[in-house]
Amino acid sequence: SAVALLVLAAAVASGVAALALLPRAPVNRLCTAPNNRTGFLCDDRVTCVPASWVCDGVSNCRNGEDEQEKLCGDLPHSLPGYLVFYCSNPRSWIYADQRCNGMNDCGDCSDETWSSAACPPCGQEWWSCSPVHFQFCSCIPRRLCRDGIQHCLGWSDEFLC
Repeated sequence: SAVALLVLAAAVASGVAALALLPRAPVNRLCTAPNNRTGFLCDDRVTCVPASWVCDGVSNCRNGEDEQEKLCGDLPHSLPGYLVFYCSNPRSWIYADQRCNGMNDCGDCSDETWSSAACPPCGQEWWSCSPVHFQFCSCIPRRLCRDGIQHCLGWSDEFLC
């Protein structure tokens, strides 16, 4: 029985060693960062950093995996697809968490108003109108309402908002 126990222990040990040699499955790093934004999951499997914090020169993950060369070496091509949004100009891109944030990050509003952006209507903190400033696309922050400055073409931000 001692020999059988040794044989069993050896079999278990070789099985564990064989498992260590198997290639690791790729880690799914998609997560939801604060404000329901697309994020990147750190190695600790707890910390979720906003997409736009990846490859920004600052290590936000404990082990620095959000700044690794294989991830940041050839932007945006080296990034996982879920972290990137391509603007209507195919040479322009933004981080996925910048899409539908109310700001004209693409420069042509394709990240806010085009069907590929699939943005919901203006939220409660926003006023829907045709802005006069290039910074906004189809909504302005409500904090700009009734501030004495025209932000919407029809002045709705000053009279209706």
